[in-house]
Amino acid sequence: MARAFMDENFLLETETARNLYAAVKDECIYDYHCHLSPAQIAENRQMPDLADAWLSGDHYKWRMMRAMGIEEKYITGGASAYDKYLAWARTVENLPGNPLYHWTHLELQRYFGIHEPLTEKSAPAVWEKANALLMTPGLSVKGIFEKFKIYAVGTTDDPVDSLEHHVSIAEGKALIGKIETKVIPSFRPDRALELNADNFAGYIEELAKTSGTAIKSTDDVLSALEKRLDFFISAGCRSADHGLEYAPCSDVSFKQAEKAFKKAMAGKHVSREEADTYKADMLVSLANMYAKRGIVMQLHLSVIRNINTKNYISAGANTGFDAVNDSRISGNLALLLDRMEMEGLTSADAEHESGLPKTVLYSLNPKDLYPLVTIMGGFQDSSCQGKMQLGSAWWFCDHRDGMEEQMRMLAGNGMLPLFVGMLTDSRSFLSYPRHEYFRRIMCNLIGRWVENGEYPCCMEKLEKIARGISFENAVRYFK
Repeated sequence: MARAFMDENFLLETETARNLYAAVKDECIYDYHCHLSPAQIAENRQMPDLADAWLSGDHYKWRMMRAMGIEEKYITGGASAYDKYLAWARTVENLPGNPLYHWTHLELQRYFGIHEPLTEKSAPAVWEKANALLMTPGLSVKGIFEKFKIYAVGTTDDPVDSLEHHVSIAEGKALIGKIETKVIPSFRPDRALELNADNFAGYIEELAKTSGTAIKSTDDVLSALEKRLDFFISAGCRSADHGLEYAPCSDVSFKQAEKAFKKAMAGKHVSREEADTYKADMLVSLANMYAKRGIVMQLHLSVIRNINTKNYISAGANTGFDAVNDSRISGNLALLLDRMEMEGLTSADAEHESGLPKTVLYSLNPKDLYPLVTIMGGFQDSSCQGKMQLGSAWWFCDHRDGMEEQMRMLAGNGMLPLFVGMLTDSRSFLSYPRHEYFRRIMCNLIGRWVENGEYPCCMEKLEKIARGISFENAVRYFK
């Protein structure tokens, strides 16, 4: 007999899993990496309709709508909000096994009390009920943060950002008013590291102006970034983030990195090898800055961006035309982390000093998980428990199988109870049930081990592990 659709025991296959989830389901949420808009948080945005709430900026959904053969005008084009919503409803009922199906229905249940599956037939009634509720204070940004007990969100911010919205939120001067949720900027200096990016020289000029630094050399770039990092820290920053196709590593001289930088500033083409030399040197220096300041470094690896030139030109970046990279990762990453470690050593106390900060390693390619978890094991130390982290299943991997695989790899070759847990990586204020989804999957995995006799059924210990992964470990790790 089929089980009820997404009921209270959704994804919880055993009694141990159900008991464990009951113990952690109401834990707070620390969403330490996301792409929410600080401006929209500050203004306490009220989403006008379900199309805006679900489809605005959500390239996960856009990819599936294109797979369904839906015209672009209903995706990123000028079709009406209702017509875009109907196109999504037609798409979602064809997504069994896809996390978007589960996320959509968890959001319908948790935000709107709608337990009926979304289909073309049910779509009009769902639209009317959901839109009416979206107009209520409980579904403003502040209402959502309170409803889901959001302890903190880590937004993703460029070094040239003014952080004015973070400051006004922290001071209680924004339209959102006083909130318990901490809105924390994260330092994302990717544009300062990509020599062949469009208008690199223009960006460096902007960085120079924002930091009050004359930039003529790589040392000047680092000086400007250091000033901005300290400003970010004054606004609450606890982590830095880097998006990388692969781990760059180079043992060539500093002079070659300097030469590559000056070529890029002159508008000349820089070879991949030259660009990697510059990027590796910059990453090593930045890692040392992070280590001295207690800032967590997050490395997001193995993504290829904007693979469809025609659609990139018409729709722009972050619109669903990225993919998994399958480049070799182990050798370069190990060398890069070792350079970070060694170049931060001090002669005064070389045994205990490290230039490698707390580090979270992510990969978009699941084949990289085994190398990552073994590499990070070589850089753990006594500075803290779980200094090196295997990041949660990310982007194309944040479905049930991907999450289970990431946790199994971490448990098999590392220490699962120290894991800092789930993040949404989302641009949507409706995405918080994804933490519930993760917690159910995590509790089910541990419960399965217990009921198979692979770990003792001591609920006190099991609940401590599950609470740590759900929330407490992240609070300790990011401080």
